[in-house]
Amino acid sequence: MRVAIGSDHRGYALKQALLTLLQELGHEHPDLGCFDSGAVDYPDIAQAVGQAVAAGRADHGILICGSGLGMAMAANKIPGVRAAPCHDSLSARMTREHNDANVLCLGADILGVGLAQDIVRAYLAAQFQGGRHTRRVEKIANLEGRPTRAGASPA
Repeated sequence: MRVAIGSDHRGYALKQALLTLLQELGHEHPDLGCFDSGAVDYPDIAQAVGQAVAAGRADHGILICGSGLGMAMAANKIPGVRAAPCHDSLSARMTREHNDANVLCLGADILGVGLAQDIVRAYLAAQFQGGRHTRRVEKIANLEGRPTRAGASPA
């Protein structure tokens, strides 16, 4: 699986740990920034990762900032992106199974490395269940003016 990852300066250290995890799990993991702990604007990173996912250059994305919330807000402005901030493994699994989320957002100020790794594992292991959830995900796509079949890569 190809998992684009990015963080702002507050998420940089956690991103480094998650890059190691993604490598251990055997996933391709393009790092779309930031590349040190110097201050950056999180919307720029969210845009880079979100566009990679929306264009099909990545299957999923992971975004990390202090809370995970700003990254989610910014990424969700990109048509075809369904970004979810998750702070536990259950919500990470459920957002894949029920919402077909394609970008996971994490809060470095909230999560320790071990919990963040568990969340990433749960998110990447889960699969969209389809069925009754398909209609709901299609309604989300329709809100952005893009009729899309759930589970399909956005064009």
